[in-house]
Amino acid sequence: QVQLVESGGGLVQAGGSLRLSCAAPGRTFSSYNMGWFRQAPRKEREFVAAISRSVIMTSYADSVKGRFTISRDNAKNTVFLQMNSLKPEDTAVYYCAATSQWTGSSSRYDYWGQGTQVTVSS
Repeated sequence: QVQLVESGGGLVQAGGSLRLSCAAPGRTFSSYNMGWFRQAPRKEREFVAAISRSVIMTSYADSVKGRFTISRDNAKNTVFLQMNSLKPEDTAVYYCAATSQWTGSSSRYDYWGQGTQVTVSS
């Protein structure tokens, strides 16, 4: 079992930045590939970014490429999502998730955090 706890969400003006964190207490964190997803009101959950367990590979949705950066610190059991140049359409609940596979499909992630709200005002 992997527990994931997100933090760092909030209200920011368009063009601003936020940094999300996802802590995963326990010794198994480095065994998992990690992903960030988001879900806006009345929309399906969508893939945002993923990072491999070894930090060698990253993947981004086209909508955030060049603006968001995913990273992880295996020594601190934490994955981050640095979000720059935020747009109102980035408003959503952001979730981190863990999987043993390399995938952007939410159905293949085994463990999920509770989510953190990000609101971008215009």
